[in-house]
Amino acid sequence: MNDLGQDLELRLVRYFTVVAKHQHFGRAAADLHVAQPALSRQIQRLEKHLGARLLDRVPQGTRLTPAGQRFLPRAQALLQSARQAELVVREQAETKRITIGYVEDLVITAAVRELRRRHPDAEIATRYLTCRDVGALSDKRVDALIARSPLPLAADDVLTTPLYEEPRILAVPRGHPWADRASVTAEELAGEQAAPCAFDTADWTSYRILGADVPPIENYEDKLELVASGRAIAVLPVGDRRSSLRPDLVTVPIEGAPPSQVVVVSRKGDPNPMIRNLRLAAEAVLTAPAA
Repeated sequence: MNDLGQDLELRLVRYFTVVAKHQHFGRAAADLHVAQPALSRQIQRLEKHLGARLLDRVPQGTRLTPAGQRFLPRAQALLQSARQAELVVREQAETKRITIGYVEDLVITAAVRELRRRHPDAEIATRYLTCRDVGALSDKRVDALIARSPLPLAADDVLTTPLYEEPRILAVPRGHPWADRASVTAEELAGEQAAPCAFDTADWTSYRILGADVPPIENYEDKLELVASGRAIAVLPVGDRRSSLRPDLVTVPIEGAPPSQVVVVSRKGDPNPMIRNLRLAAEAVLTAPAA
């Protein structure tokens, strides 16, 4: 029989909690950025280690078995304890370190490279965040966030530094009435129903799906598929080039829309000196992509 204190892998426990959250292997695999077959094998490893089946496959996805229902709260508590232990050690350690979160299409390589050049002795990590990770800054999974504003974060809780601005464009399927237009106006879009990502606010959003009866979409590729199918149109920053990779989509400039702003955000009062160093590095090298 396995010694759980020695052999239980936190990575497998985390995989299980994500599958339990989504109740679907495919969505969980996308969230974890792993292949679905590999995720299934890891869950099987965990079940073999525990000696119990945790998940049953059903037509709609997956559901917890009785054993899985009992294990889930303990798995969540285990992960939380591990995260708290890591934070305690990190706060007391003398080594300079920072974890930088970044979202959507933003490429922050230049800022990270400049930060490492200026501080070669520091431990610098990056973490890709989806729109589901809106709490990553407040719960200290990241020390700073490079993202597009506006963000659903209380202004009193964060320190925000603007980096650059970009105009917005409209993505439509080929054959759409606006596909051949030189531009569209913000007023023309004002009556469209919006289904924003969790990162969006009531203001002009960095990423917005416009269309009738469109549910909130989290996965970016699903957003583009929705547009390409003719069910919606999308407002994007001009620097987001991913829509141009699809031959079935056309982009059109938008007149009169406020620009998309890229910012560095951190928690107010955070004493980590690497946050200021990141701001300086990002301000020095991150600029709007060439049109």
